[in-house]
Amino acid sequence: MRRRVGLGAIQQQQLAAEKLKDKGTDLQESQLEQMTKQMEVFRQKLEEFSISHKQDIKKNAQFRKQFQEMCAAIGVDPLASGKGFWSVLGMGDFYYELGVQVVEVCLAANHKTGGLMELNELRRRLIAARGQNAVHQEITNEDILMATKKLSIFGNGFVVHKLGKGKYILQSIPGELSMEETTILTQASNTEQGFVTLTMLIEQLGWSDYRARQSLDKVVSEGLCWIDEQDEETSYWFPSLFPGRTTQVNSA
Repeated sequence: MRRRVGLGAIQQQQLAAEKLKDKGTDLQESQLEQMTKQMEVFRQKLEEFSISHKQDIKKNAQFRKQFQEMCAAIGVDPLASGKGFWSVLGMGDFYYELGVQVVEVCLAANHKTGGLMELNELRRRLIAARGQNAVHQEITNEDILMATKKLSIFGNGFVVHKLGKGKYILQSIPGELSMEETTILTQASNTEQGFVTLTMLIEQLGWSDYRARQSLDKVVSEGLCWIDEQDEETSYWFPSLFPGRTTQVNSA
């Protein structure tokens, strides 16, 4: 006959478990402290690196992109404070100026784009607006994304949406895009033509007829797309995703 475990044995097991738990907590705290110290060392080294390579970061867009990636890797936001890296480098004004230009370019084109502009198109328009003078630093998509972070002070009037496959679109009108609207934009972007149809949403996204119609009605009512009824099925086109829009920038 098997003997029952006594009360004393149970208490000893509980005590051992508590000791193991305390030991695990102490170990976690020690590891966290070590990681915190290491991250602070990385941050200091990164600041030293930024100062020693100041001219390269300011003049070379690719080098600046790599520096931004290093900052992101350790959770450092160069624009987080007035004493951030970009201020040390004299780049703070560059990003604030770029942010203002983003606002100007988007607002000037809202009547054509419906308040949505694909990132590559925005970059082309910014380059055209800034001019080709050597005094202007070369700007990259990463620079624009960095600058738009500061536009959050305008609320949801300036928001960057990721459409997948490395594609981004900037919303420059008040209001939040619903999940359905963002999905429709992503679908239109994936076609490389910039449009969707009711059938596409039903067949490719698995939406019901009701959901697809309601979502399309919403993007139309908000002025985000244009309607083409010339074909057998109505198509919904997004101006900022039009094919050949590159050649339209100079004439805009």
